[in-house]
Amino acid sequence: MSLGNGHARETPRFTASAAAAFALAGVVCALAGCGGGGGGGGGGGGFPIVAPPATTPPTSGGDGGGDDDAILASATVAGLCAAPRAGVNPATGAAYPDKPGTLTDEKRWVRGWIDETYLWYGEVPTTLKAADYATPVAYFSVLKSPALTASGRAKDRFHYVYDSERYRQLSENGVAPGYGMEFAFVRNSRPRDLRIAFTEPGSPAATAGIARGAKVLEIDGVNVVSSTNTTAINRGISPTTIGESHTFVFEVGGVRQAPVTLEAASITRTPVQNVKSIDTGSGRVGYLLFNDHITTSESQLVNAFNQFRQDGVQDLVLDMRYNGGGQLNIANRLASMVSSSATTSGKVFERLAFNDKNPFHLTPAQTIYTFLGTSRTGATLPRLGLPQVTVLVGPDTCSASEAVVNGLRGIDVKVNLVGGTTCGKPYGFSPQDNCGTSYFAIQFQGVNNKNFGDYGDGFAPDCAVADDFDHPLGDPAEARLAAALAMRNGGACPVSASAKTQPGLEKSETADEQPYLLHRSPLREMRLIEAAPSPG
Repeated sequence: MSLGNGHARETPRFTASAAAAFALAGVVCALAGCGGGGGGGGGGGGFPIVAPPATTPPTSGGDGGGDDDAILASATVAGLCAAPRAGVNPATGAAYPDKPGTLTDEKRWVRGWIDETYLWYGEVPTTLKAADYATPVAYFSVLKSPALTASGRAKDRFHYVYDSERYRQLSENGVAPGYGMEFAFVRNSRPRDLRIAFTEPGSPAATAGIARGAKVLEIDGVNVVSSTNTTAINRGISPTTIGESHTFVFEVGGVRQAPVTLEAASITRTPVQNVKSIDTGSGRVGYLLFNDHITTSESQLVNAFNQFRQDGVQDLVLDMRYNGGGQLNIANRLASMVSSSATTSGKVFERLAFNDKNPFHLTPAQTIYTFLGTSRTGATLPRLGLPQVTVLVGPDTCSASEAVVNGLRGIDVKVNLVGGTTCGKPYGFSPQDNCGTSYFAIQFQGVNNKNFGDYGDGFAPDCAVADDFDHPLGDPAEARLAAALAMRNGGACPVSASAKTQPGLEKSETADEQPYLLHRSPLREMRLIEAAPSPG
């Protein structure tokens, strides 16, 4: 997370309403608060972020007119669309600001916007020709840094686009077409091992009796384990419309099940689940499964921490193994509730570092987000005041979830990680809508109170433990939770657990097959910031 702010290019704004300003490592200005049209329609209050001035006049609006590869100020061609949208923008209540234009205009906008705001604009290859790419989306996909991280992964793995209207719906309420079951790859190269991680209460999957641990053998007659037809597999696990149906064959406990046809419904996620207090020989430990930093999670988290306070928990295990991110203010409040007001007071939870052009003209104070002590409603947050916390993590732990870890470590709260290495997304976006497409390009890096934010290869676990699909989440016998409980008070990582290191979730397929990973919406891999940065 993380998506098109759709505000006026000449005066893009932070807004303090709905979903707002910056996307950090998926931090984003949500369409709901900043306006969702292309190039126009400013959001509500807040302070303006002045866009780079229009220093270069636009060339002819027709395809082929002028120098297609000249870098123009994006404001001069914003909202000039090959297929202008008509009607009213649901995010603003105003008419879409689109005007007749061409694909060349849209590609010029993309190139200018990248040059103005991209964190690594100087690393974008200069040999790329707009005419070589049929659409602005195809052109955008190559306008990024080709550099690698220390481990050899692409430094920029988060360059993408999303349909603006679909994202608006996601960003407002976390509702999306689906079956209500979370897919997780134990192995994503052949022979694949695709499992169900958990289901949403009341969803089509839950109603059909599908539960954690079920292995997906077939989708629409395609063998998931060995087929090279990744298009069909991806189509089945990522439905795009309500009512779309696909037929699955599962294996449960080693037994092949009868085919079941699931119809995609509008799924509202339940972000906080399995809240419980576990009695151990050395005290009471709180546990909660936290899957999404969406708006509805705040009250659920507050309720969970109030329960933990009433139960007198002495430690906490926070399960974010499947949490790809979301609103940074949720992450901020979660970290605050783990710690104490004395520890967090006046401290930086996250600071944004931009390119040397300071593209949004922010003062140093405007880049700082301090720890929050109250909820959205102004109520004081419940605090556990813990000096340490254990977080269950894995490759799907991303963005705002990693910010919880980094933010707490920045104020010397000890964070023990159990599971697998996190995804590695300390970067951020202020995504922009243009002509109905929201573009996401890294524009800043988030750092904690100690100015640390260099975790592009993720946070490595203190205790490596494979995801255990043989036990329900929250079961004290589940491998990661069992290891966390065994490590309390400085205990060592259990030998039996560390020996079961994660299978790796390979990032590439064999040479004859294109890689594919579990699809997740941008809303689930980002950090959404609702309000303007603190004045300091």
